[in-house]
Amino acid sequence: MKLKQDLILKEIAGENVVVPVGSLTVDMRHMIKLNGVGAFLWKKLEQEISREELLNALISEYDVAQEDAERDLDTFIEKLRGSELLA
Repeated sequence: MKLKQDLILKEIAGENVVVPVGSLTVDMRHMIKLNGVGAFLWKKLEQEISREELLNALISEYDVAQEDAERDLDTFIEKLRGSELLA
């Protein structure tokens, strides 16, 4: 699993914001704002990574139960898929 190219994560005024560049500037209609956990996952998805590796990284970085981490990770991934942001 990996993000599409032409998307970069920027910190703007203390907020984590996904900004389209290149060809995606035409397709993106909305700015995407991420909280700290979302930005953490986004950075991991900039390189090819499996769901299991993402889950392990999430659990290692944050004090969260595996069941909660799985639920939240799956929700995040589905939102990315629904917005066609995964390659």
